[in-house]
Amino acid sequence: MKKQKSLQSEKSKTTKKILKKKKVKAEADVLKSDKVKSDVLKLDEAEKSSVLAEEPDNGEERAQDLAVPDQAKLDEGTNLSNRYYEGVGRRKRAVARVRLYTKGEKEFLVNSKEYTQYFRTSELQFLADGALRKMKVGDKFMVVSKVRGGGVSSQAEAVRHGIARALVKFNADFRKRLKRAGYLRRDPRETERKKFGLKKARRAPQWAKR
Repeated sequence: MKKQKSLQSEKSKTTKKILKKKKVKAEADVLKSDKVKSDVLKLDEAEKSSVLAEEPDNGEERAQDLAVPDQAKLDEGTNLSNRYYEGVGRRKRAVARVRLYTKGEKEFLVNSKEYTQYFRTSELQFLADGALRKMKVGDKFMVVSKVRGGGVSSQAEAVRHGIARALVKFNADFRKRLKRAGYLRRDPRETERKKFGLKKARRAPQWAKR
């Protein structure tokens, strides 16, 4: 019994010593962090005072810096001939990026070719410039389109889709008429995939009894 009591007393003494050491260490850490914070605050105040000493307090100059630049000055620095409205059109696997330029020669280029040369048939040409004819603005823009993927028919519809989207960016009032014509909606119809064991999507091989 005496041995157990002595062991318990020794354990309690050691735990007390450990707790005391931890407490002292924690207090030292707190003091250290407070000292670091005070040093940081002193440094920040010194930096602020140095910055204020370098930059004179001139209210007019700061107001000029914060003021919005004049639109005429912005126009002088930019080349207005490069101003354009962009739209991306899609149909099946075809994707067309279309840009409508407000200045320049009034051309309609598809992949660096005149659209009448790229789309050889009148039906494809009718599809490609459908949005421009609908809004009667064919002679007001230079149209530059880059198209890839799909066939020529889907490419023509993708170009039309891109032109319609760009026209809405040019003038939001065009949206109602173009939407009614169906030019702003991507046509979701696509060819159904071929299945194994069949000739096409649903066409089965011909059956012969004998």
